[in-house]
Amino acid sequence: MFFLGSDHRGFDLKEKVKNYLERENIECMDCGTYSKEIAHFPLIAKEICNKMDKQKDKAILICSCGIGMSMAANKFRGIRAGVCFNKLSAQDGKEHSDINVLVLPGEFLSEQEAIEIIEIWQNSEFLNGRYTDRLQMIEKIEEENMK
Repeated sequence: MFFLGSDHRGFDLKEKVKNYLERENIECMDCGTYSKEIAHFPLIAKEICNKMDKQKDKAILICSCGIGMSMAANKFRGIRAGVCFNKLSAQDGKEHSDINVLVLPGEFLSEQEAIEIIEIWQNSEFLNGRYTDRLQMIEKIEEENMK
């Protein structure tokens, strides 16, 4: 399952991403916001991260520059959110860090750039090996610090 959400500044790109996912027959749950009225990104990130099965679900979050959504999402155990500004960051994010939440900067990407980033992220595979060791280190940090 894909979860999709944005604040008001990411709304326009979220709607375009939602249309793309629907055209590609990719099941997604739109968790808002549903207009350009002010919406607080931490609440959208919280709703989605609480709904996700961290082992199998994925999410796309969109705010103005991506940093706020990324910060909020990464407060949840099992979430590996990364802001991706281009195809290479999406590929590396998936291959090296196994990001399960793709964060897009809504005011910095065109629709086509966002779609290309999503496609790369979806089609890239986590490389395991030394990267697994690093994810285990992150999980240990979560256990020690997320009480």
